[in-house]
Amino acid sequence: MDRATFACSTAFFRDFGNSSPGALPGGHVDFIDKADSFTYSDFFRDYLIPNHPCIFSAKFTEDWGSRKNWVTWDGKPNFEHLLQKFGEAVVPVANCDVKEYNSNPKEQLPFKEYVEYWREYIRNGYRSSRGCLYLKDWHLSRAFPEQDVYTTPVYFSSDWLNEYWDAVAVDDFRFVYMGPKGSWTPFHADVFRSYSWSANVCGRKKWLLYPAGQEEFLKDRHGNLPFDVTAPDLRDKRIYPRYSQSQPPLEILQEAGEIVFIPSGWHHQVHNLEDTISINHNWVNGCNVAVMWSFLQDELAAVQREIGQWKDPMDDWHLQCQLIMKSCTGIDYKEFYNFLKVIAENRISILEKGLDEESSSRNDSRAAISTLGMLHAVFDLKRTVKVLSSLSANEDFRKLDLTALSPPPEALLQHLESAIDTALL
Repeated sequence: MDRATFACSTAFFRDFGNSSPGALPGGHVDFIDKADSFTYSDFFRDYLIPNHPCIFSAKFTEDWGSRKNWVTWDGKPNFEHLLQKFGEAVVPVANCDVKEYNSNPKEQLPFKEYVEYWREYIRNGYRSSRGCLYLKDWHLSRAFPEQDVYTTPVYFSSDWLNEYWDAVAVDDFRFVYMGPKGSWTPFHADVFRSYSWSANVCGRKKWLLYPAGQEEFLKDRHGNLPFDVTAPDLRDKRIYPRYSQSQPPLEILQEAGEIVFIPSGWHHQVHNLEDTISINHNWVNGCNVAVMWSFLQDELAAVQREIGQWKDPMDDWHLQCQLIMKSCTGIDYKEFYNFLKVIAENRISILEKGLDEESSSRNDSRAAISTLGMLHAVFDLKRTVKVLSSLSANEDFRKLDLTALSPPPEALLQHLESAIDTALL
């Protein structure tokens, strides 16, 4: 998106304050039919900032390689093609019939063994002594970057999570899911309370969505969330005393080719109504990075409560709390600082140098930043400054050894504020 397009929508760059996840008025989920009449600005204004879900029609994915090659003429998974391309891969598979804590146990299987199981499962009337196995969280794009699978729609291109983890070359949050009819994902909110988008390559899904905050009414008397929000136990007031105060979930039936946008912090449960393949991303950007920061503070507070009795005898108690939080969530406060730093420095580079020809020719995060324009980079920096200021003043952050952070938080903040002032001259 060019600078002029963004400049004509000044609401994008007003101070939105601490925009928090909220309920969708009336329980309606918008359906976006045509790409040529729906701009990034529309999505930003109507869905990202207010944190509302929506559905994109199959027209938005019709040119994807996966939609053309992974699906048979009658809309089923094309097992032969998938085996030809990925047969030797090893993939993560969950057993939907087994509860392990509030999730399903996983194992690693050769992809060709999983496809063999899936075909047998269909032939046996969707039954197996092995249970209902669901291929989940497969980093296919990372393992097979040369494959023509999909192109991230522009609406989801401001993606700080994958921009950062691509930069440090450790992980990513781009996944492929494949599973038979009846496979499902238990009740949860996404990592770091991120946004997510999920596109059905083939098959149909049913989504049950609860706006952020509604999950409080779904907790049992011990404060635990349910594994399955459709279980009859939820109506037992002795177990779930506040369930009657909850709103009914928003229900979405997602057809083949459609994309569902899940807002930040919304808990959800997903059921495959047919043999289904989907592509999913988790992502954070300037619109919800404050939600991520609030989540990390809540997670640290929970760890501190859990091991509070060892605070006095343990010399490095604050460091231990950070280590435990990172083992549970995947990030600690110092890495969160580095996350903000990488995002900010990329934006400053765009503002100061523009996009070099080499980068613009690649399908990478830096090129995606440029497509959204210079004013979007300013918006990102302003949101980063707010969260970085809060992090720098945070008591738990200041108790850590910050000498290895480069640049120091105060210097980075000054650089960001100077870059913003210069860009707005």
